[in-house]
Amino acid sequence: MRDDLLQQPGSGYWFRVDPGQLFRFRRGQLTTGPAGEGGGARAGRPGQCEVAVGEGLRIRVGAWRAWAPGRETPAAWSDWANGGTGGDAAVTSDSAAAPAALPMILRRRATPIGQKLIGAALACGDAARTARYVLASRHGEMTRTVGILDALTQGELPSPAEFSMSVHHGLAGLLSIHTGNRAGHTALAAGADSFGYGLLEAALSLHERPKEAVLLLYGDAPLPDGYAAFDGAEERRPLPLALAIALGPADGGTDTITVGTVARPDTDAQDPSASTALDFLRFLLSGAASATSVGARRTWAWRRGA
Repeated sequence: MRDDLLQQPGSGYWFRVDPGQLFRFRRGQLTTGPAGEGGGARAGRPGQCEVAVGEGLRIRVGAWRAWAPGRETPAAWSDWANGGTGGDAAVTSDSAAAPAALPMILRRRATPIGQKLIGAALACGDAARTARYVLASRHGEMTRTVGILDALTQGELPSPAEFSMSVHHGLAGLLSIHTGNRAGHTALAAGADSFGYGLLEAALSLHERPKEAVLLLYGDAPLPDGYAAFDGAEERRPLPLALAIALGPADGGTDTITVGTVARPDTDAQDPSASTALDFLRFLLSGAASATSVGARRTWAWRRGA
């Protein structure tokens, strides 16, 4: 693992920010001390700067639930993360049962990938009702958008229900209405780095308000027929995938996870990971001390322990 991804001089936490990339830090997160002493900013390579962020982006994972074809239970995912086949066919424990079916009203409003994502969120228990949401997805419910476009090309008006759910944060809104959650939510799309930025946003949210839990939601599915040509080489990743992770502030124990990232240099020819979301899930479930995942524009790194 590259040490420069998780440098912590003093109490600071270093990120590299390239010009032209929107990289938001909330008020109170930027320290003001001298660079290298837990605060301020210092020069990096030409055209790049390094910024010290708060006291470090450390998180603790509570409940989680994931879904992919053939892997629907925690037991199946644990088997996969530890080198097994990860299939549900061999899982017989009642405690490893797949999530219950969604209420009809949610099934009617959500696409198949949306249903899996909402089901994963509800399986996280209280977090779905009380935590703030961070929804990350490259394409969102693209089949819904394509259906609206097809209706327009045929001279038909799109369904009001479909249109109202076509915005990127539609699933977060639907989930919050169903659970009565008024904590608010953020939705983002960042290409092949969508999961990495979603986890970073969730960690920043906890840094800003550590007493408020965050529920990270990530879901993506293959583009519909006729649009696959728009998939870049970096999109060669296992899909569909739905993942919900309840996050809380780190308590300094062994379950603490430190989140880090660094921009990939223009000369880096390494192929991106098939899935940063799956890389993180494997790290989480395998008990590995650290892991990295190469994204399209950034490399993401995680380390376990205080």
